[in-house]
Amino acid sequence: MPDLRVNKNGLKLKNPIMTASGTYGYNLEYEDYTDLTLIGSIVTKAISLKPRLGNDWQRIIETECGMVNSIGLENVGIEVFLKEKLPVLLEKGIDFCVNLAGSTFEEYVELAQLCEINKIGMIELNVSCPNVNHGCLEFGVDDQVLYRLVSMVREVYSGCLIVKLTPNVTSIEKLGLASQKAGANAVSAINTLKGLGLKLFFENGKFRKEQVKGGYSGKGIKPVALSAVVRLKEVLDIPIIGMGGICCLEDVFEFFAVGAEAVQIGTANFTHPDIAGKLVLELEDFMKKNNFNTLDDLKGALRNE
Repeated sequence: MPDLRVNKNGLKLKNPIMTASGTYGYNLEYEDYTDLTLIGSIVTKAISLKPRLGNDWQRIIETECGMVNSIGLENVGIEVFLKEKLPVLLEKGIDFCVNLAGSTFEEYVELAQLCEINKIGMIELNVSCPNVNHGCLEFGVDDQVLYRLVSMVREVYSGCLIVKLTPNVTSIEKLGLASQKAGANAVSAINTLKGLGLKLFFENGKFRKEQVKGGYSGKGIKPVALSAVVRLKEVLDIPIIGMGGICCLEDVFEFFAVGAEAVQIGTANFTHPDIAGKLVLELEDFMKKNNFNTLDDLKGALRNE
């Protein structure tokens, strides 16, 4: 059997297929569609220090090539997660990464400390969500602020630390370098693009509109995501987890070809809820049929190394 493992700079996965935060719930939401133990890692919904109700307006609108969401990081909070959600992940043997979202430096540090205490082996700092009024993106657009945040988290957390980067900046390279310098094990890129979903209806002689202002994701952002991975690969020594518009195995290969060590599947989970497990099996089958013994062998071929 081919070896699908990823093991670079503290990023350890049994295979490179992950699910993106906000698209896969907390633990068992997709168990009716796929074997969750197949997946390299499920990334949880963003977890904040206190429960969040999220935004109180229309949250999602479909577009031609994806969707715009304005969920607002609705979640149960870290206390409920540790008490109710974490035991299920451990009992079922599901590999996971906890996405953390804070409004202050101190909140991120406290969340990371709780993850350390509870022996959670991998966290992803959400510093790139554009759908909240305070926190997250405020920390992810300034390289000095991001360096300070990641450094503070690194002091209290010893596990695999991933920083999720935003494309809504002039230089994603500076943010990647700040994360690396501060001690991150890896970066994930990209989070959603700022967008506006708009639908017009003409009824009884008048126009009516529906709109959602928030994060744009789906097939349409893949070229932007690939470009971000290329640019990060040119300056970073730590692993890059690529995401943005991945819908099939060919998309996974494209991210490998430009330098990603693993990938996250996001919006595609909503239309094809079995896709993450399916991609693991398709990747294994492709490698077996084409005599690629390890994932690095496949990546080397894709990169013409």
